[in-house]
Amino acid sequence: MHDIIKKDILAVLSELVEILKVREDADIIQIKELSNHVIHNASVFQDEDSISVAILIYALSKIIERKQRDLDYNKILSMLNSSISNLKNNDDDMFRKSIKSIFSFIKVMDEKIKMYIHEVINQAQIKKGCKLCEHGISVARAAEVLGISQWDLMHYIGKTTLIDQFSEPVNVAKRLKFARSLFQ
Repeated sequence: MHDIIKKDILAVLSELVEILKVREDADIIQIKELSNHVIHNASVFQDEDSISVAILIYALSKIIERKQRDLDYNKILSMLNSSISNLKNNDDDMFRKSIKSIFSFIKVMDEKIKMYIHEVINQAQIKKGCKLCEHGISVARAAEVLGISQWDLMHYIGKTTLIDQFSEPVNVAKRLKFARSLFQ
């Protein structure tokens, strides 16, 4: 695992541990914000570990949102601390195993976890597709490369200011003059 990715994952998991140390209603909001940060990083780094951490944090936010009272915070904190320790000791394989064990624990909490995992992966793919379009690759090609629908990618791009960055405003009088020249 690259050092940049490792540092980012350590920072994110440490922040998650800090959020979970004290059970509060604001936990859900803070974890969702953290999840958005991680989704962005997963789309930038495009590595398996960043994506799995993004999925994990998103899934945790959903589980806490639905079953906060039933969730064993101490167990999750223990598992997260184990993951952090493995990563600090440069034991990438044990880190991945500990992340998988957290997933297993979460899956027991909620059977709908597969839907969340699919949604996070889809969001990361769409963001990567937008990045490809920023570099001049067509929407069709970006969607094909990432295995997503053009519709989803165009929908996301339409919500961004990506198009505004490249288009130059055209004078209305010039546009009208051009349109009239077509019919003469």
